[in-house]
Amino acid sequence: MIRILGAVLAGGRSSRFGSDKAMATWRDTALIDHALASLSPHVADLLVVGRADARVRTAPDLPYPELGPLGGIAGALEVAAREGFDAVLTTACDTPRLPPALVAALLGEDAAHAAEAPTVGLWPVRLAAPLLARLSAGGDRSIRGWARDTGAVAVLPGVVLANVNTPDDLARLDGAVRG
Repeated sequence: MIRILGAVLAGGRSSRFGSDKAMATWRDTALIDHALASLSPHVADLLVVGRADARVRTAPDLPYPELGPLGGIAGALEVAAREGFDAVLTTACDTPRLPPALVAALLGEDAAHAAEAPTVGLWPVRLAAPLLARLSAGGDRSIRGWARDTGAVAVLPGVVLANVNTPDDLARLDGAVRG
């Protein structure tokens, strides 16, 4: 059985949201805590990447902040490699729920990401050094481009995840999660 570290990517600036969306509440709970809860049943430990404050331990984006989600994945992979995990299961702080079928599809692959939301993915630790080198060299910061270059599989095309980028998205969240 592989040891998986769960990581919530939370390093964005929330510019479209207008305030710290990770701390915005839905059903009386911060979005970041919903994201952590969605990972918890599937992983050995949890981590928040890209912010210094969370109810679980945190790690910085690597090699430096403001590289987008790939910087968060690089930070999580570095922690996982250092601590003997085999892979990292990621989600974003603005994705409050992961459907069980999506998690099962991700866990059934060596390297995979959600077809419609590539911040949700399973990334083996062997990708840590190549990703850090890519980011340090100023390479393409697109998750889809990096995933394609590493041979990661996009799973469950057509499964759309609720994603909160604006206050209106948060207001529509109950309908999106039911749908």
